Amino acid sequence: MTKTQVIVINADLPDIDHPLAIGPEPEMFKLAQHNYKSGEWPFPVRLVKPGTKPWDDATYLASMKQDPKQGEREDIKAIRQAHKHGKHSLRQIAESTAIEFKRVKDLVHKYSLPLNNGYWRAEKYNNPDEVIAYQTLARLCEKIDAPADSIKQASQSNGLVRGYYISRVPRA
Repeated sequence: MTKTQVIVINADLPDIDHPLAIGPEPEMFKLAQHNYKSGEWPFPVRLVKPGTKPWDDATYLASMKQDPKQGEREDIKAIRQAHKHGKHSLRQIAESTAIEFKRVKDLVHKYSLPLNNGYWRAEKYNNPDEVIAYQTLARLCEKIDAPADSIKQASQSNGLVRGYYISRVPRA
């Protein structure tokens, strides 16, 4: 088995033309660790393969940037997890996940995440200015004195119940 040859360079001032040491990787790792701990090299070092092109900090940092799609997937996962743990409003989700409220709102809208934080709306048939809105189906049932099953059915077919158009409004 051949050991990979590496060179040890100063991480703060990367100069491949002037290495601190050259040798097999395991030995150079031990040497770098020892010399750094003993104070002989009071600066961080990097182990690189010979022929590696020198890099600057901007290029190095750019290579470490997270893929935007990956970040979005992680945010969606956090939003779903918060919702699963009882956070049902966007504001609660934003606070519990430490994601900006606007970002939570945008992601929920963009991916149509099924967060049940909408409300029930009943609009009078002959008077559209008379609107009744409640967070729960039970409270709407009490207000218009109608059974829950008929309200659910009417909300799916734009039907009427006791003179009201019923709809389920998703809240973002």
